[in-house]
Amino acid sequence: MDVKDLDEVLSVEASGTLAPWSKNMFIEEMRNASAFCFVIRKEDGPDRPVIGFICFRNMTGESELLKICVHPDYRGLGVGKKLMKFYIDFSRERGIKTFYLEVHSSNYSAIHLYQSFSYQPSGMRKEFYQGKFDALLMTRKLR
Repeated sequence: MDVKDLDEVLSVEASGTLAPWSKNMFIEEMRNASAFCFVIRKEDGPDRPVIGFICFRNMTGESELLKICVHPDYRGLGVGKKLMKFYIDFSRERGIKTFYLEVHSSNYSAIHLYQSFSYQPSGMRKEFYQGKFDALLMTRKLR
């Protein structure tokens, strides 16, 4: 992800999250030495628009998934799986053994995606989103 991608990233972000980040939040995250942000683009076509993105932090053997979002027109086509596979592989190559994330407890498609990558429920944060909705905490540990 580059600053020049942010208008497209913000458009994707606005299409599918309860707690969208601002442009400045993305910029600050990209400046963080332990943070990584990547986009995925449509593979064909003249303009190759951003169709999804992922942001995470890797620190001393652990990683936290901060954001993953796919444009609604591309959901159900494996884009989220590609982003997750990239994230896991990228992090494992850097010595990450434990992965954390939180997800809206009623976002069943995301929970299913994470479970397909061996994440397991590990806790709950009550009224985490907007002071109303619970967040399910999930963890993946490599041996």
